Amino acid sequence: MKIPEFGTLQMNRTLSAHTGRVNLSDIAGAPLNGIPSAAKNALEKKRIDFESYLIDAVKSMNADQLDVNALEQKILTEPESVDPQDVTIAMAKARMSLSLAQNVIDRIVSGWNEITTTR
Repeated sequence: MKIPEFGTLQMNRTLSAHTGRVNLSDIAGAPLNGIPSAAKNALEKKRIDFESYLIDAVKSMNADQLDVNALEQKILTEPESVDPQDVTIAMAKARMSLSLAQNVIDRIVSGWNEITTTR
């Protein structure tokens, strides 16, 4: 088979499986028209609604705050068991997650106000 775009390139098929005579349903295990619906079902399983995503984010922020509190108590009661840099890093992480949560809440409130006041 000679392909005009590639000049003298020749394709020689030496294996019978390369001839293209096998149905795609035999290779994939499902008919070709079922592939888009399978992809759609996989996306629907992974899809999370905004409410659960927001609740998970708040739970994560709360866990960061609780970790900092536990480390602060531990460094006061058992100073040898906790490194000061671990406490500093945990505090910075908790501060950042709280700041991010405050910004997200502010944006949600301002967006809601814009939606409700739109005529």
